[in-house]
Amino acid sequence: MNNSTENENKRVLNEGDRIKEENQTVEEKSKQIAVDTWDIVGHEVVPTYFIVENEDGSQKALHHIKDAEEISDTIRQARTDENGERKWW
Repeated sequence: MNNSTENENKRVLNEGDRIKEENQTVEEKSKQIAVDTWDIVGHEVVPTYFIVENEDGSQKALHHIKDAEEISDTIRQARTDENGERKWW
């Protein structure tokens, strides 16, 4: 691990936020949990990585903190119709 990744990992709030080995497979990343807790509302589970499918069918893992902007962009893109018009449900 390089120094910048080590420094980033020292500043995490939850152990699950930590970016582990960069060379993990998408499947390995998909199993990591950032937060697993019970509260008054119920059981809350937040994955460390969100798995998204690219246009070519390949998958990639987006870290819920480091890649938050790309996750938001992906969600916005998913909510558009075939003409590129945003659809709100």
